[in-house]
Amino acid sequence: MNTRSLKNTFRILSIVLFSGLLACSAPSKENNEEGENGPRKVKTAFSRIKNIEQDMDFTGNVVPFERNIISPSMQLRIRKIHVDVGDAVKKGQLLVQMDPAQLFQTKVQLNNLEKEYARLDTLYKTGSVSEQQLDQMKAELDVLRTNYQNLKENTRLLSPINGVVTARNFEDGDMFNMAAGAGILTVMQIDPVQVDISLPERFFPAVEEDMPVSMRLDVYPDTLFAGRVFLKHPTINPATRTFTVETIFPNREQLIRPGMFGRVNIIFETLERVTVPDMAVRRQQGTNDYYVFLVEDGKVTRKEVELGRRVDDFYEIISGLDEGKEIVVEGHTGLLEGTPVEVIQ
Repeated sequence: MNTRSLKNTFRILSIVLFSGLLACSAPSKENNEEGENGPRKVKTAFSRIKNIEQDMDFTGNVVPFERNIISPSMQLRIRKIHVDVGDAVKKGQLLVQMDPAQLFQTKVQLNNLEKEYARLDTLYKTGSVSEQQLDQMKAELDVLRTNYQNLKENTRLLSPINGVVTARNFEDGDMFNMAAGAGILTVMQIDPVQVDISLPERFFPAVEEDMPVSMRLDVYPDTLFAGRVFLKHPTINPATRTFTVETIFPNREQLIRPGMFGRVNIIFETLERVTVPDMAVRRQQGTNDYYVFLVEDGKVTRKEVELGRRVDDFYEIISGLDEGKEIVVEGHTGLLEGTPVEVIQ
């Protein structure tokens, strides 16, 4: 065999050997199909029973528990206003001193009439005057006493409540006139404060006086204020199908101020509900239908559920799922009804 024949033989053997190596290293079609259709790896959790508070938020504006307009019931000149806006006042504290001239005049008249009545009474007992004259004098005396008492109350204006002055509309020396349409001062009681809320009529049987409530304010987003139901109005508004509930909140530090916007939370009852992690719940695109994937016998089953409240990182399930079911929480991509899965820790 010549040199050329040896080279050709060697070349043929090399090609055959290389082809065999390629055939051995290439994956078979059967192996490829098995890898693509193998179980998908997922993480799971189990549905559990938890106590879920059935509560709801209602909005309302903070108002003072009491609000009083300080003004006399007659036209008088203001001698001295003893407080200003922002001042804290106590019940019975003198707030405004009106001009006492009319009070003094009436007091003098009252003293004189009382002396005259005493003299007339003595004469009546001796038979010098008639009973009719005495009764007439007694009626005049009663009227003057009432006028004097009324003037006394309207000359010294006292605070009827513990509170804070929120408005001052006159100055010392001004003539107060009822036609002005505003009082001299406004005093509000802001400890406690009140929030009136409107509830749908379906909650009417569930609301009771003194039941606990809580409130959050936009200005203090991280603070929860505790309060209670103060009054439930006894009627339903036929136009809105709602009823009014008055709630009160202690306010010793006076952080809550009238006019603030509040969200009042009321817990109506606590129920045992099936719950699942929020990562387990999926929503059908373009609808409001929700579902989870159950793992049973190594395969997934799609299960539609009705959601309730979301609390922290889990959902309340109203219907569609029982307790103790294994559900997918990670690895949803590509899952269909009947897809085989492998649960990983």
